[in-house]
Amino acid sequence: MGIRRNIIVDGIEVPFKASATVPRLYRMKFGRDIFRDFSSLQKSVKSEDSENSGLDIESLEMFENIAYIMARHAEPEKVSDSPDDWLEQFNTFSIYEILPQLLELWGLNTETQVKSKKNIALLTVK
Repeated sequence: MGIRRNIIVDGIEVPFKASATVPRLYRMKFGRDIFRDFSSLQKSVKSEDSENSGLDIESLEMFENIAYIMARHAEPEKVSDSPDDWLEQFNTFSIYEILPQLLELWGLNTETQVKSKKNIALLTVK
């Protein structure tokens, strides 16, 4: 199932998808933990500004890889097997514009949909 969202990247509407499959796909393709990478990217982007970017190459590559996996997951038949080939279609790919939207999409996917039943005191009041 998952959640889909179209995001404008360099003037092109690109579908992205978040689901429980994404961490597995990311780990299989890149051998990394998407949860750690998302957390690291979020911290890096919050501490930087787009005017004076000091993000390292590894952070930018993590971002591109996460975006690629989420785009490939949305349209596996249209997105190349190679992140480099996929990125080739864009002139610019701004981490500051796209990452917040991917984080929001990921958050919507991982958000709990059912109310907690932990408040047993309310259920057992006599």
